[in-house]
Amino acid sequence: MAVPLLDLRAQHAAIKDDVVRAMMDVVDAQTFILGEPVGRFECALAGLSHTKFAVGCASGTDALVLALRALDIGRGDEVITTPFTFFATAGTIHNVGATPVFVDIDPISFNIDPAHVAAAITPRTRAIIPVDLFGQMASIARIGAAAPHLPVIEDAAQSIGARQSIDGEWRMAGEAATMGTLSFFPSKNLGGYGDGGMVVTQDQHLYARLMRLRTHGSVKTYFHEEVGYNSRLDTLQAAVLHAKLPHLTQWSAQRRAHAAYYTAAFDALRPQVQPPVIAPENESIFNQYTIRA
Repeated sequence: MAVPLLDLRAQHAAIKDDVVRAMMDVVDAQTFILGEPVGRFECALAGLSHTKFAVGCASGTDALVLALRALDIGRGDEVITTPFTFFATAGTIHNVGATPVFVDIDPISFNIDPAHVAAAITPRTRAIIPVDLFGQMASIARIGAAAPHLPVIEDAAQSIGARQSIDGEWRMAGEAATMGTLSFFPSKNLGGYGDGGMVVTQDQHLYARLMRLRTHGSVKTYFHEEVGYNSRLDTLQAAVLHAKLPHLTQWSAQRRAHAAYYTAAFDALRPQVQPPVIAPENESIFNQYTIRA
């Protein structure tokens, strides 16, 4: 029997009226594909991420595929990433025809070690995909400094709403990268009632390309500028997520409070048990609280 990491039934009970009302509005309108709630949710997520654009898609995995395709990454190319992540990070690189090149992690944060990124770059390297593991952002500034000519796709599937101080200014997950990819899998801090994902970016050209790629390479119905995908965020999922979004800040704050409690409780067991270490420039959302023993 699978045990969920999050008590979804308890969460649903607390917000049931708002979520059901939002879902029934979609049912009554019968606009299940790219209905108005999708655009509203995309605008809200762009605001949360401090980005200019957001494109909803079918899953966090598809968000990575769309981001790679938007950069024309394919056969013969290499993409630097971390070996310590969910399978989809490297799997999507393979699925567009490119080769994942693994760079070791920092043993404290478990995120990709920027010090090793530069050494892994070859003439075939086309992008870097750092992963914000367990809710703590990878060092986006140091990664960018190590390879200033390469685009960075921030896999922020576990870090929606997390932030990092860069040059004295708070930057949100997905904000400082070329593109950030989000997942709304039910167990995430902001989870849907099924699959869903999103790509956020500051780049208008990439935004236009992503919009085409998610709908079979088409913006105008039945006119296809390229071969894309069927990867739209369902209107029902967008409505659910938009209804849940106002609670996200509180939920993440509660996770940080719980994490602080656990860390204090484990103090007497050090060094045999090592709780998570959050870098001083980071504010984690603790998608997971992971210890070493």
